[in-house]
Amino acid sequence: MIEIALYDTRSRRKAPFVPREADNVRLYVCGPTVYDFAHIGNLRPILVFDVLFRLLRSAYGEDAVTYVRNVTDVDDKINARAAERGISIRDLTEATLADFHADIEAVGCLPPTVEPRATDNIGEMKRLIEALVKRGHAYVADGHVLFSVGSFAGYGQLSKRSLDEMLAGARVDIAPYKRDAMDFVLWKPSAEGEPGWESPAGIAVPGRPGWHIECSAMAHRYLGEAFDIHGGGIDLAFPHHENERAQTCCAFGHDEMATVWMHNGFLQVEGRKMAKSEGNFITIREALSGADGDTLRLAMLMTQYRQPIDWTARRLDEARAMLRAWTGAQSAEGEPDAAVVAALADDLNTPLAIARLGEMARTSAPGLAASAALMGIDLGRVRAREERDEAQKAAGLSLDVDALLAERLAARAAKDFTRADAIRDQLAAEGIVLKDGKGPDGAPTTTWSFG
Repeated sequence: MIEIALYDTRSRRKAPFVPREADNVRLYVCGPTVYDFAHIGNLRPILVFDVLFRLLRSAYGEDAVTYVRNVTDVDDKINARAAERGISIRDLTEATLADFHADIEAVGCLPPTVEPRATDNIGEMKRLIEALVKRGHAYVADGHVLFSVGSFAGYGQLSKRSLDEMLAGARVDIAPYKRDAMDFVLWKPSAEGEPGWESPAGIAVPGRPGWHIECSAMAHRYLGEAFDIHGGGIDLAFPHHENERAQTCCAFGHDEMATVWMHNGFLQVEGRKMAKSEGNFITIREALSGADGDTLRLAMLMTQYRQPIDWTARRLDEARAMLRAWTGAQSAEGEPDAAVVAALADDLNTPLAIARLGEMARTSAPGLAASAALMGIDLGRVRAREERDEAQKAAGLSLDVDALLAERLAARAAKDFTRADAIRDQLAAEGIVLKDGKGPDGAPTTTWSFG
């Protein structure tokens, strides 16, 4: 059995990981809000917890690990974007989710065990809200249901913030119907034209859930009242995860929602905060137009997940060079290297694991491919891509075939068959034949060759 140690945000210490049930290891990670292309900052937690998912499956068995990553498909940003584009909310969220799936598949991420959508779990949210009202932890005011922060003595233990910091960080809306400025919305009335459902707690008008209750409800439905690991970016620790924890603990009368809280560090680009106003905002799709998925993955894993990461062109160049060295090495088949496994088991120390992979490549140690695969890097796929690139250069192709294939997969997932067929025809004109199929996980795949 692999002995794993993880850093817990709440206790601020690293400790041996002991699951509640060794044959039922449970992991919840906050997923995308589907209103636009995900950016590389969004990619970091997806990659981090994909590596953790792989490690847990290696340690406890594939069937013993349940990984839940939700989809937020009811949100103010979604409403605004759909109205801006003049399309239905459902059309927007379906197309955006298809783009998200195509992007993270291109970076080698496994699908989670369960990927629940918020709109499919409204009933569970309303039941949690009713329980909180009944227990005296929530109240109805002006068509809203609000959580009473003062009713939970453990509030603030996760983020370790002072009251003043929490008030500032929560960007509190000082509404007249709140009993306390820190209280937050569990349910709110829907304006005309917005999605709405029959409200809980005797409220007569239709409404919709607040963001925080969504994750509490989906985590409870698929993982139970308390589970092993809750993950996400450090920006979610407060207020989102603090509020999730409070709701869930109060709804079920527990001291804790998750045994371990894990958060990855911030990402900046070339030394600056990533922002559209800075002109350095990079979506995953844009990043994939300049680098293949394995290069992006390796570049991001070169920094330990809890540390801030600076996304630079130099980092991508270093990752490309590493992959070329690894694919050029003569390494026998074998099991994952013990030193690589030990590095990953030590709170996902990916830089140490990467250093060991480089050493294995230099010394032709057995198990290089298996060790890289534990981090989601498929050296066979990398080698095949290098060979295709050489073939493209020899044939004088100016097209980025892999980028077009990723776009075609996304178009097919969004049922935009006109665009998918146009890409096939564009490639066919260059003598490239496509073959559609499915990967080991059942996800659609496409390979190509010169016809």
